[in-house]
Amino acid sequence: MTKKQRAELVQTELEKLYPTTPIPLDHTDPYTLMVAVALSAQTTDKKVNQVTPDLFAVAGTPQRMAKLEEFEIKELIKEIGLSNTKAKNLKKMAELLLERHSGIVPQTYEELEALPGVGHKTASVVMSQGFGFPAFPVDTHIHRLMTQWKLTSGKNVVETERDAKNLFPEEVWNKLHLQIIFYGREYSPARGKGEKDFITKMLFEK
Repeated sequence: MTKKQRAELVQTELEKLYPTTPIPLDHTDPYTLMVAVALSAQTTDKKVNQVTPDLFAVAGTPQRMAKLEEFEIKELIKEIGLSNTKAKNLKKMAELLLERHSGIVPQTYEELEALPGVGHKTASVVMSQGFGFPAFPVDTHIHRLMTQWKLTSGKNVVETERDAKNLFPEEVWNKLHLQIIFYGREYSPARGKGEKDFITKMLFEK
């Protein structure tokens, strides 16, 4: 089976499993999405969704976030890992949004990645799920599965993103990256033994 054939099989099977792809992080607009994604680093989506209702009730806009002190933000997100750094980033992010963009989330990678706490993956999620631009955000789960399925030999998420964009049609990027994440969580968790990972078995069965 060629790499292209493996990619087509993966895409077909994931579409059967996950015909709809709700965004895992609760949000109401591009700003709250960006905050939620920034909070999700080294933390589960489930934990972020437990914390953000109280956070957004108090600071659901850059204007309101910027008015809080760092310790107040930290208190609201204290159950999340790296809360000190994330509280500092959220305050500075809000201040820069107001200073540079009139409180409106920008729609370019360059401007997004210039914000504190916003790396390429977070910017990609905001561009794809917040604004609908074609993007293929790659996290450690996607990197692991793409490597496992021999769809990339990338040594990092940047190289894996490049390979994914070359392999899959642009019109499916926004949906497919979520489908791969959902599959990894349900059928091939990082710490699991992969017994349920039927796609890998389909790809490489003798």
